[in-house]
Amino acid sequence: MGKKQKSAFDLAMEKLEAADRASGVKETPLSAAQKEAIAEARRVAASRLAEREILFRDAMRKTPDPAEREKAEEGYRIDRQRIEDDRDRGIESIRRGSSESRRR
Repeated sequence: MGKKQKSAFDLAMEKLEAADRASGVKETPLSAAQKEAIAEARRVAASRLAEREILFRDAMRKTPDPAEREKAEEGYRIDRQRIEDDRDRGIESIRRGSSESRRR
């Protein structure tokens, strides 16, 4: 009676962890240096995204032509995706312990 029921999330996480153990995946905790490097990668990406957004908004204010605005919006979406992808690759590289992780 003292046993608390597990949520669907907890059950799913247990299954995933069991599958990882069965396939040989080891979970290793991040070092303090890795945590700091990941935080720095996120800060750099956030500042790059903020800078790109400022430039985008400025371009939108200056551009009345709908075709040019659409082109600027597409460029903005592409740049955001590229910055986010760079951030994610950098974080994954840090997690794996690679020295390439300091790249911008």
